[in-house]
Amino acid sequence: MLSIGEFSKICKVSTKTLRHYAEIGLILPSEINPENGYRYYAIEQLEIMLLIIRLKSYNFSLEEIKQTIESGEWNEEKLYAALIQKRDDMKKQLYEQEKSLRQLECDISNLKNGKPIMSYLDNIDVELVEVPVMYLLFVRKMVQADNFSDEYGVCFGKLLGRIRKENLTIANPPMVLFHSNEFSTFGLDTEFAIPIKEYVTGTRDFKAGLCLKTVVKGSYSILSSVYAKQTKWAEQNGYECTNALFEVYVTDPSQVMEEDELITEVYYPIKKI
Repeated sequence: MLSIGEFSKICKVSTKTLRHYAEIGLILPSEINPENGYRYYAIEQLEIMLLIIRLKSYNFSLEEIKQTIESGEWNEEKLYAALIQKRDDMKKQLYEQEKSLRQLECDISNLKNGKPIMSYLDNIDVELVEVPVMYLLFVRKMVQADNFSDEYGVCFGKLLGRIRKENLTIANPPMVLFHSNEFSTFGLDTEFAIPIKEYVTGTRDFKAGLCLKTVVKGSYSILSSVYAKQTKWAEQNGYECTNALFEVYVTDPSQVMEEDELITEVYYPIKKI
């Protein structure tokens, strides 16, 4: 048996931390002296403690560790699944951090060369186009901000399933229309649509008419900047928005290796004031 002090020294974890772990049921002392309250840990518990330390280094929360380690033991299959999930989460976080770092370096370079930090907006091109009438097969629903990535897969999967089942003909790439002016507590009024050649039950006419159009090559993260540039262009040139803004996904994100290969068309329906 090891005293709490000896256990703390070997594992390089404070006695305060060990008491906290005991309070939340993560790792309990093997024995507590009823007379003086001294806590003792079994030699075998060193391995459990070392696993806890390792999982913490992988950014597992204490609750996640507790769920992974039950009653002082761990299930190898359960642990394997948890590590795979954490690895994928860390890769995603690393990717986002690297992307932010590249953007940060670009902003630093612009400022160093005397350019405003928002000068990248000058590189966003806007053109006037007339969008022809289309037949849309669609799913329209309220979507919360955190659920957009999941809803893209679910809704487009449902639409593509019907297209295959009914042998319909896709006329143009998939698109998403944003009908809300702002997010509400219920989410954003969003329409997932695929233009088809046939007019069948469940389709609708879509008449966008005159639009501002911007072709974006690269990450979807720039799309909000595109809308800002289009809004400013419309105001400066005497136009106002008349309909739902929409995005057309020329490339399928599941079919590209890098974000730089993504191509998205952004449309802003307008009329002259």
